[in-house]
Amino acid sequence: MSKPMSEFDLIQRYFTRPTPGAVLGVGDDAALLRIPDGMELAVSTDMLVSGTHFFPDAAPYLLGHKTLAVNLSDLAAMGAQPRWATLALSLPQADEAWLRNFSAGFFALAEQHGVELIGGDTTRGPLNLCVTIMGVAPQGAALRRDGAKAGDDIWVSGTLGDAALALAHLQGRIVLAAEELAACAQRLHQPEPRVALGLALRGMAHSAIDVSDGLLADLEHILECSKVGAEVQFEALPRSPAMRSLSPSPSPAGGRGELMQRCLLAGGDDYELCFTAPAARRKEIEDISRQTGLPLARIGVIVAGSGCMVRAADGSVIKIEDSGYDHFR
Repeated sequence: MSKPMSEFDLIQRYFTRPTPGAVLGVGDDAALLRIPDGMELAVSTDMLVSGTHFFPDAAPYLLGHKTLAVNLSDLAAMGAQPRWATLALSLPQADEAWLRNFSAGFFALAEQHGVELIGGDTTRGPLNLCVTIMGVAPQGAALRRDGAKAGDDIWVSGTLGDAALALAHLQGRIVLAAEELAACAQRLHQPEPRVALGLALRGMAHSAIDVSDGLLADLEHILECSKVGAEVQFEALPRSPAMRSLSPSPSPAGGRGELMQRCLLAGGDDYELCFTAPAARRKEIEDISRQTGLPLARIGVIVAGSGCMVRAADGSVIKIEDSGYDHFR
């Protein structure tokens, strides 16, 4: 009978990789980092909890990808270059097949973005995954939430609401065609952090945030930090073919149109970037879209005041019942 794998065996086998960008990586009481001259360190932490952020039977490879992706998305919103991460795992058991696939998904995305795993922790318990990510940006160049100005255009990358639409299918609230489900499910389980976009927006965008809890909820953080308001045009919100297949009307209670409205405005897990920039930079932003191959949609404008107003195509104000996800509401 084989000897059970120890905590240290687990770390050595599945989570120890070379870390040439760190002075000292996995294996000591703490990692040692050297920050390049003239740079600031950006640090963010996100936790994914089984049953709250993902289904308990989620595919481990995709879960490994998403565990890192949601953190990379935070650095993208700051315009920071990803460098290092730590990973803390609470595991019900040391399942080697699960660990092999989880770590493969995690490191595949890490290598894509030049991220080195430099430490973390493991313990036995309910399945929880926590990453702290670190990146660098030139001093004073990081994107922030508090720089939006009246007259700024509001932009969003990619398409909105697809992850929420996939979740609605999985929960039995709607039935998507197989092709639509496959596309939306990829957005839910394997989001692509917009790191290249965040880097390109340094010195151009006045403010930025990643859309994780829902467009309106996250845009509201910019508005509160910047002490401004916003007007958003509902018809300008970028949507996928699956989203366009729903009713075009955002108003019928209980219908597919209501679901579309909620997914677009309040659906979580998009991990797109929402940012504001002066109208004079529109051509440059359109050039970034072409260079990165990432669609960028201008969805509204920053105004004086507070709060966000969403307008329909006829100019009427759309009543919003739910602006996004909150863990404690």
